[in-house]
Amino acid sequence: MITLPVNDEIQLRNFVVEDAQQLFALVNENRAHLRRWFAWVDETRQPKHSLDFIEQSLNWLQAQEGFALAILYNNQIIGSVGMMHWNHQLQRAQVGYWLVKEFEGKGIVNKCLVSLLNYIFEQLAMNKVEIHFIPANTRSAAVASRLGAKTEGILRESYLLHGKLEDLVITGILKSEWLNKKV
Repeated sequence: MITLPVNDEIQLRNFVVEDAQQLFALVNENRAHLRRWFAWVDETRQPKHSLDFIEQSLNWLQAQEGFALAILYNNQIIGSVGMMHWNHQLQRAQVGYWLVKEFEGKGIVNKCLVSLLNYIFEQLAMNKVEIHFIPANTRSAAVASRLGAKTEGILRESYLLHGKLEDLVITGILKSEWLNKKV
């Protein structure tokens, strides 16, 4: 089980199967907002899909392939951060995140990612973390920039979003950069 404090109101923790109903309701209420950036939203049509995601993320953690954490604001789920594509040999992984519309623009994602990156670099001893986003997602570009991620390239037409191929911006943060910056 992973639990990471962010501040007095916010913490990160593994999803548990009991979160499935709340997670589904949150995605369902924010469907239009989240769908702009994430193909998985269309595949989340009933609470069972959220339960399947939670079980899959717990399996990823056990297999050390990645994990998904709930963002809890006063013990209510308001989004998620996670680590995927965990490459042990290269000590590299990708992080992803989403937040309900109501809580955007308050610095929550940035604060959560600071806690997550500290954990990834210090506890998991990773060397590199990547953040990927489509160019139109200016909020994700700003998050990556604030964290000190450097743009490493653009993979043209490499993300399928609702039947349309989108470019994918790849940014990265090295452990040495993170430890020297300490956001």
